[in-house]
Amino acid sequence: MKATQRLHDLGQSLWLDNITRELLTSGTLQRYVDELCVTGLTSNPTIFHQAIRGSAAYDEAIEAGLARGRSGEALFFDLALEDITRAADVFRPIHARTSTVDGWVSLEVSPLLADDAARTLTAARELFARAGRPNVLIKIPGTRAGLTAIEEATFAGIPVNVTLLFDREQYLAAAEAYLRGVERRIAAGLDPEVGSVASVFVSRWDVAVASQVPGALRNRLGIAMGQRIYAASHALLSSPRWRRACNSGARPQRLLWASTGTKDPAASKVLYAAALAAPFTVDTLPEATLHALAAATEVGAALPVDGGDCESVLTAFTRAGVDLVALAARLQGEGARAFVASWNELMAVLATKGSALAGGKRR
Repeated sequence: MKATQRLHDLGQSLWLDNITRELLTSGTLQRYVDELCVTGLTSNPTIFHQAIRGSAAYDEAIEAGLARGRSGEALFFDLALEDITRAADVFRPIHARTSTVDGWVSLEVSPLLADDAARTLTAARELFARAGRPNVLIKIPGTRAGLTAIEEATFAGIPVNVTLLFDREQYLAAAEAYLRGVERRIAAGLDPEVGSVASVFVSRWDVAVASQVPGALRNRLGIAMGQRIYAASHALLSSPRWRRACNSGARPQRLLWASTGTKDPAASKVLYAAALAAPFTVDTLPEATLHALAAATEVGAALPVDGGDCESVLTAFTRAGVDLVALAARLQGEGARAFVASWNELMAVLATKGSALAGGKRR
């Protein structure tokens, strides 16, 4: 049995961490659904930058958009929403079959809004309305301003994928923002069932400390952080407060493992996917990791609900000189800046392609 099937049977959702027009038009995405147990999809500015830069598949749509006077950010969201809605339609049967638990696709607000809660909320409302699909999650970063936007978006009934979370404290702050939004809906007599996932980035921890720690600790920090957060999630969802919300019809927010592609060429390609097997979680997989997982037949034991040995492992990193709190803040800041850089590069690619197409040049 493929490891993808084993994880699916365990109760973990596998979402593709990629989107391109070719994936949609070639039938590859549907094949991943049918053969590799893929039940959702995520995107981000970097993914769209790579997709549009490296393909002529968007040229016709870019030309049409330019003819309508669209450019820059407006043109990008036209292109992105076309892809996202097509992907959402692929996963719509799964969304219905699982009573809205699964079958989601994600689209991120402009990363330039990360420090502006009001504009983030406005953008989230607009993108969700334009998508016109119930199974679209709007990605909002778990930054300080993002937390306010997450609560308000949840209260407004907008499904949210909280992105750029790294440690337990960032996760709990995001989960609290979501729960506050749900509780406000309950108090207002509104339907409290608003879809959400909390995306915890894993591999970037190990990349950040690779040159600082002894070999015995290599590639262990991201997994230990995942274990700590998984334990915190279990405790939170078992709390009287969350049980009251569930009793009113709320849907628990799921943990999502992000950045699970192995960055160390000497390590297993399925290092994180195998180690973070857990029911009622999501693992977002780059295509290379998805294929490696499909070729494997075994995965690790399910994550222990108490975090296993994570605290002793994290203590070893602290003794090795790693300031975990400071590093989590740094990684979140670096992640936000990286998305801004990809966004700016994406806008430049659209401008360059637009100029070339206006001059009659096609790839």
